[in-house]
Amino acid sequence: MRITEIFLSIQGESSHAGRPCVFVRTTGCNLRCVWCDTEYSFHGGREMSLDEILEEVESVGGACRLVELTGGEPLLQKEIGALAGRLLERGYEVLCETGGSLPVDRLPAEVVKIVDVKCPGSGEVEANDWTNLERLDPARDELKFVIADRADFEWAAETVRARDLGRFAVHFSPAFGRQDPTSLAEWILADGVPARLNLQIHKFLWDPAARGV
Repeated sequence: MRITEIFLSIQGESSHAGRPCVFVRTTGCNLRCVWCDTEYSFHGGREMSLDEILEEVESVGGACRLVELTGGEPLLQKEIGALAGRLLERGYEVLCETGGSLPVDRLPAEVVKIVDVKCPGSGEVEANDWTNLERLDPARDELKFVIADRADFEWAAETVRARDLGRFAVHFSPAFGRQDPTSLAEWILADGVPARLNLQIHKFLWDPAARGV
């Protein structure tokens, strides 16, 4: 597998925000969202065997038993399912954040899938694979909408209602540096949409442009 970085940090998003977590960031992405904050993961990286990845996860993580597979787009990696399976076998709780354009069923069912539904402001709305909703477990898996402006909010709110997505944990995340989080919070309250405000904790703790955090 091609890996950009493996590091220990605080989980910044989703229902698991605030928890110590080992991140395995894969290299390569099939999308080009205009607000992407990890463009450095599009190219480069290093080839690592599954054994090497597992060894580094244990080395950097110590007692931490939460791992997130992220990118880039982790589902582009042919061995991502095998890696997730081996992490589960070792007793890790495994999350996977994906852009939602590729089938999530290449991952074991026990993996928590966090699907980033692409709003129009991302420039990649046509890439959403809506059949993935049938592959997700509302009791475990989660959805995230990155909101870049009011139009994105209205589209996301309507999508949540029209597709009955309130059965999932749904997160509305302001595009960092583009959408004011206070305004987004006020829109959520005024609209009554069944969504949670999702701030990227790591960007408040460290330099937003910093890698490995």
